[in-house]
Amino acid sequence: MKWVVDASAAAKWLAPEAESAQADALLVHDLFVPDLVFAEVANILWKKQSRGEIDEAVAVAAARWLQHLPWRVVPSVALMPAALALSVRLRHPAYDCFYLALAVTQDSAVVTADRRLFERCRQADAPDLHARVSWLAAMPA
Repeated sequence: MKWVVDASAAAKWLAPEAESAQADALLVHDLFVPDLVFAEVANILWKKQSRGEIDEAVAVAAARWLQHLPWRVVPSVALMPAALALSVRLRHPAYDCFYLALAVTQDSAVVTADRRLFERCRQADAPDLHARVSWLAAMPA
């Protein structure tokens, strides 16, 4: 199966937490990400390290591991027009809409642990996006 993985879901691979088992189960699938996932996950790792949840060596090792996943990385520049259009339409942050734009181009769905993104795409004014976003916690482990 083909999935777009957003940073909130990808971060579940890097430190044990709720939904890590569901995220791990995704690793056997065909995964796509926009290249901005690396910046977003680096920020998540920095936050976890600064809060004392992980140490610096773990953060660095996690970042290196993420670089070597066999996923397909798509340049964000190619997704920018569609992501911006989705952002304007949904009145939602553009960086989340890069994942949505990639899901549309790949005819797949985004797997997310971001409740705000999930709920926004499930609203009545976005019926075309209902099937484009999957809640990580609801996926099988």
